[in-house]
Amino acid sequence: MARRRVLILGAAGRDFHNFNTVFRDDPSHEVVAFTATQIPKIEGRVYPPEFSGELYPRGIPIHPESELEKLIGEHNIDEAVFAYSDVSYETVGGVASRALAAGADLRVLGTRDTMLASPVPVVSVTAVRTGCGKSPTTRYLVAALREAGHTVVVVRHPMPYGNLLKQGVQRFATMEDCDKHQCTFEEREEYESHIAAGTVVYAGVDYGAILEQAAAEADVVFWDGGNNDWPFFKPDVWVTLTDPLRPGHETSYFPGEVNLRSADIVQINKVETATPEGIEQVERGIEATNPGATVVRTRSKVTLDGDPDAIKGKRVMCIEDGPTLTHGGMTFGAARVAAERFGADVVDPRPNAVGSIAETLKKYPHMGELLPAMGYYPEQIADMEASIRATDCDAVLVGTPFDLARQLNVDKPTIRVRYEIEDVHAGAKTLAEEVLDRLAAVKAGVA
Repeated sequence: MARRRVLILGAAGRDFHNFNTVFRDDPSHEVVAFTATQIPKIEGRVYPPEFSGELYPRGIPIHPESELEKLIGEHNIDEAVFAYSDVSYETVGGVASRALAAGADLRVLGTRDTMLASPVPVVSVTAVRTGCGKSPTTRYLVAALREAGHTVVVVRHPMPYGNLLKQGVQRFATMEDCDKHQCTFEEREEYESHIAAGTVVYAGVDYGAILEQAAAEADVVFWDGGNNDWPFFKPDVWVTLTDPLRPGHETSYFPGEVNLRSADIVQINKVETATPEGIEQVERGIEATNPGATVVRTRSKVTLDGDPDAIKGKRVMCIEDGPTLTHGGMTFGAARVAAERFGADVVDPRPNAVGSIAETLKKYPHMGELLPAMGYYPEQIADMEASIRATDCDAVLVGTPFDLARQLNVDKPTIRVRYEIEDVHAGAKTLAEEVLDRLAAVKAGVA
């Protein structure tokens, strides 16, 4: 039989994992190419033969998704496999229509074939959208697990945006490891807070090898999900965050709804700033899709490194987590909240933005006066520095989860702003108690 010719549509993450788990050693299918979107400058590379296996001695090329129809026609593609995340159903439908009209089948691989079994229990945190508050939730839960006596290793959803061959298995135990691996800002946003707390983080390309190494040094593997994708490892305890500031998104984005339907515990975050109507709509969505889940409520507390009076009446620039603003569609973050709460005036960076930063601000006009932390490649970092230096302000409020000032050479004082998760007690267990109790049941063999 002729091999089915496959094109995998991705963004340097789920696409590679799907290939590794389903297609790499399958002689009935031939993956002709990957396409890439969402992340700058990831197309034009080759998935290395060292990872692609014996069936692909030359590796697999990566093309921009804009060439989808051309690739299907020129290579007689039988199947286009959709393999990226944090997109509306409208986007999924649009890509599917393009593939189908060009003559290929559209396929989405499911959880059964793409989740790896772990030799130690897995606690997973995912979300229905980027920007729900997953990062502070993971910090909160990892701290609770460690305080309970567990040895925890975090495995982060992939972000291999550099030299793929060097990123097969990455282990981060110190800030110097981030420097050694030339981490992008997006990677630092997810790794550095764990490292600062003394927790080892793994990431990379080959998650079978990553799981083997991570499980060897932990009694709990903690899946730190990203881009509202579902876990690469089969969870024993699965937490999914929802966002009542964006009610309805929990059932209108892919694959966020997969996470919602699959979760053991659904977390409604940001209840201190959401409207009662927004919270109620999310509650109805949870009840309709996953009525058996335990529901917990949390708030996102904003803290400022330093004296809040120091920014009162001052003109400040607000820099926020990049993907939260861009992919996540949010119009505010921790820095903007802090500026409003502590009486600072927000300065608009758009008139003085340069290069790729100016292009990003034009591409995502909903961000308004906020500057996303964009640092995927050196030229973009230089554009960030130039844009900040060119903007007249008294200080820069940094709402990213990592120390941005360590990576940028700017001529203004910077003040870090952070989100921390707090439980909302209503006579029920806290989020940490729910996770620890379920984990104990798994370890006892009764779950």
